[in-house]
This record gives sequence, C-alpha cells and structure tokens, in this order.
Amino acid sequence: MRKDDIFLRDPYVLVDENKYYLYGTRSETCWKESFGFDCYVSNDLENFEGPIEIFKRPDGFFATENYWAPECYKINNSYYLVTTFGAPTIKKGIYILKSASPTGPFELYSKRLTPDKWECIDGTLHFENEKTYLIFSHSFEDAIDGTGNSDGDFCLLELSSDLKTPISDPKVLFSPKDAIWSRPVPFAKAEFGIDGDCYFSDGPSFVNYTDGNLYMIFSSWGNSGYAVGAARSESGNINGPWTLQDEPIYPENGGHGMFFINLNNELTFTIHYPNDKFSEHPHFWNVVAKNGRLSLKCK
Repeated sequence: MRKDDIFLRDPYVLVDENKYYLYGTRSETCWKESFGFDCYVSNDLENFEGPIEIFKRPDGFFATENYWAPECYKINNSYYLVTTFGAPTIKKGIYILKSASPTGPFELYSKRLTPDKWECIDGTLHFENEKTYLIFSHSFEDAIDGTGNSDGDFCLLELSSDLKTPISDPKVLFSPKDAIWSRPVPFAKAEFGIDGDCYFSDGPSFVNYTDGNLYMIFSSWGNSGYAVGAARSESGNINGPWTLQDEPIYPENGGHGMFFINLNNELTFTIHYPNDKFSEHPHFWNVVAKNGRLSLKCK
C-alpha cells in the first residue's frame, strides 16, 4: 500500500527496530461513532503494510467516539499508546493503552489523566530530567459551559513513573492566540454557539534539536485555515517561557504534525493533508533549524 492510499488524520510515527510504525485517527470514523485504532508498517515511508488493527473497542467500553490522535511510545520494552477518548456522556480526555508489541493488541492501562470537567484532546509525552510530562490541548469547547476559557491553552502535567496517574495540577504553557499568525475560529458561533473569539489548538509535539534548543510544534487556525506553528523554549526546558514563531511552518489546509528521527538520522515532520474529511493522507518533510527557527526542507 502506498502512503497516498492511507486515509488517516493526526499521523504519528514510531521508529523501532529499523521500521516505521504509523498510527493515526481513522478518517472514516473521526467525526462519529468510533471502534478502534490501526497501525501501518514501512521500511521507507512510501510503501506500507496494513492496516493492522491494534485496538478494537470491547463490548461495553466506556468510550464510543473521539478515538483521536494515538501516539505510541516504547518504554522498557513495552509500548504505550497515548490517546483521546470521548462519549456523549463524558468530556473528551486523555488515556493510555499498553501492549507488548507496536502492532498490539493494546488494552486500557491508565485511568483518565486529564481533569474530568475539562474537554482535553491530543496528549503527547515529553521526557526530561527523569520526569514524564503529559502535554495536551485544553479545548476552547469548555467556554460553552463555563468550565474553561476560549483560548485553547496548551497545558502540562507531570505523570507518575508508571504513567498511570497525574501527580501535578495542569499548568498552562501558552495559547495559540499568542502567535501573530493565529486567527480566531471563524465558525465558532455557527458550529459551537460561542460568542466572541475562540482559538483552536491541537497536535503538540516536541524535539530536542541538535542546535541545543527545545522546539514545539502545534496546530491552530491561520489566514488560510488549518496550519502548523512552531515555538522555542527560552530556558531549554519544558516549562519555557515559549517564544512563538511569527509565521506558521505549514500555512494552509494541513495540520496535526509531529517530529521523529528517520532511519537516516534526519529530523522529520509529518502532518495530514488535506484537512478535508475522508481525504486526509500522511505527508513527510525533513526539517531544519536556523537561528532558533524551524523550517521545512524541500527534498
């Protein structure tokens, strides 16, 4: 299967044992009832085997929708899938599944890691000074019932060493509204009933680059729709403060990116494009940093 034959959102790549393992949100069921997650396996990021179903919704499982943005991490020879789950009766939140193999089967491992009363999506892990942090988007949707603001904050909390429990309160890193290029969601009133400005946020991803900087990418809404921006930590650690680049690194109709190091030891960036329902594919670029700024490298 060629990569253009794979229909998924929120691509995530794990490099393990000289292979690429591609995960993501099923395009077909992204916006309705959901039933599981898949994995695709490749040697070259062009040709893939799959889909391999790595998680199938068990009978009676609490989550029935919002099976979004799975990210797979190998820790001590086990595999942990950080993902979003939701249901009509609960707010979206971040959970972790576990398996002995990158191709599953995965089973629910943690309780809900984000606050019960918050709408939270797109969790990612960052490891620093022997601590594990969960970073996620606190969705602007909480402005609807007054349990949050409409800024789409990116938040951080520390996890226990076994990844099962949060051991700190959430801390705001920044909001996408702090980016010069970011624009309020134009359909907030029509689709969500929110008056005033609100800011979309998703897809945080981090890399400690060879220039000594810690970078983060994230998605928000720009002049040309869904876009990916970048930020740099002034302190070099996860707590920032964060300086946001004044232009997106990917400006139009594509988003939810992540970083990984490919088999040629190059920093690689992937997103889904286009951001059109049932048409999304994974795309890959190499990344360069110059003077503390990230940009895409044409192949």
